[in-house]
Amino acid sequence: MESSIIMLDERTDKATKQMLQKVVERKQKFDTITFRHLLVLWTTVFAAFFYILFLYKTVAAPYSYSFAAMFSAFVDQTFNLYALVLIGGLYGLMNLLREKKDKAEKEYHALRCEIIDKSKDLWKEEEAWKNRHTVFEMMKKNYDINLYHENK
Repeated sequence: MESSIIMLDERTDKATKQMLQKVVERKQKFDTITFRHLLVLWTTVFAAFFYILFLYKTVAAPYSYSFAAMFSAFVDQTFNLYALVLIGGLYGLMNLLREKKDKAEKEYHALRCEIIDKSKDLWKEEEAWKNRHTVFEMMKKNYDINLYHENK
C-alpha cells in the first residue's frame, strides 16, 4: 500500500484505504498504458514516414516513367516486405493499446466515481466528513486523482 495512504490513520477506515489504493493502482495502470500507446503511435508515424520517403527515393523517383518498372523495383527488394509487415504490426499494436487504454480509463474512472458517490458513506462521522478534504487534497497532490467532481 502507498505510504501516503497508510499515513491517513484516523481520517479513513481500512476499507476506504483499500478503495483509495485500488484507484491509485488503476490510475498508474492507465498512465502506463497511455505512455505505451503514445510511444507506439509515434513510432508508427515515424516509421511510415521514413518508409514512404525511402520508397520515393528508391522506387518512385528513379522508375517514374513506368508503373511496371516501379512495381518490379518494389518487388525486387525484400526489405519492402519486412518494412510493410513491421509497419502493419506497429499499426495493429497501436490499435490494441488504444483499446486497452480505453478499457483502463473506464475502469479507473468508474472506481473514482464510485468513491465520489460513496463519500457520504465512507466518511460517516461529522469529524471525518470535515477532514475528508485533506484526503482529497492528498490524492490530488500526490497522484493527480480528482475526487471532488465526477467529470474528468
